[in-house]
Amino acid sequence: MTIANTILEQLGGNKFIAMTGAKNFVSDGNTLRMTLPKNRSKANRLYITLDASDTYTMNFFKYTAGRLNKKTFAWSPDKKEDIENISGVYADMLQDIFTSVTGMYTHL
Repeated sequence: MTIANTILEQLGGNKFIAMTGAKNFVSDGNTLRMTLPKNRSKANRLYITLDASDTYTMNFFKYTAGRLNKKTFAWSPDKKEDIENISGVYADMLQDIFTSVTGMYTHL
């Protein structure tokens, strides 16, 4: 079982996916990346990283892809706006912090 699978199970597994509508899960070494639907915090991305101290860092942010202006052919670059960056999170705190930041419940 990979680290990303373990993080997803600690969040609630399939119940988490069904309740929140999160999608596009990607495993990147010690990190679980996901796309979030519209929520209270306006964050549309979440990265959860396992640190060396056996705690997690949760990074909520809003990502907007770069665009090409069709009239002037000018490229506007990608934008990344940090919403919340929480470190020192234990496994049993993941669901509560997710709910407090986004307003979405992870289980019934």
